Amino acid sequence: MTMPDDVLAYNRQLIATFRADAGASIGDRPLLLLTTRGRRSGEPRTSPIMYVRADGRLFVVASNAGAAEDPQWYRNLLADPAVTVELPGETFPARATPLSGEDYERQWDRITGQHAFFLEHQQRAGDRRIPIVELHRD
Repeated sequence: MTMPDDVLAYNRQLIATFRADAGASIGDRPLLLLTTRGRRSGEPRTSPIMYVRADGRLFVVASNAGAAEDPQWYRNLLADPAVTVELPGETFPARATPLSGEDYERQWDRITGQHAFFLEHQQRAGDRRIPIVELHRD
C-alpha cells in the first residue's frame, strides 16, 4: 500500500467513513479509531489505525509505514496512556501499554506471520524498533 500525498486529508476521510458506516477497513485490514491527547497541545487527536486481536487482547502497531520516527499518536500515548478506542459499534476508554521483552517478541512474530508487510516496514524503519501497543479496556 502506498501512502497518499495528503495523509491528514486521507485520515479525515477514513474517520468520516468509519463513523458514518459503523466501521471501515483497508482491504483485509480492520481499522479502529484511536484518540490520544496531543502531548504539547493537550487537544484530542484521532487516528485511524489497523488493529490485531489475539488471545482476547487488542493490539495496534506503530509502524508509521516504515518511517524512521514513531507516529505522532504513539508519542502522544507515551505522554498520556489514557486513550479512547472506537471499534465498529462501540467506543470505550482504554489504557495503552507498549509491549516489551518476550511478550513483544511473541506478538511481533504472530503479527508479522499474519501481516508480512510489517516486516517491510521494519526494514524501512532501519534502527527504529516498531512498537506494539496493547489497548486495555478501562
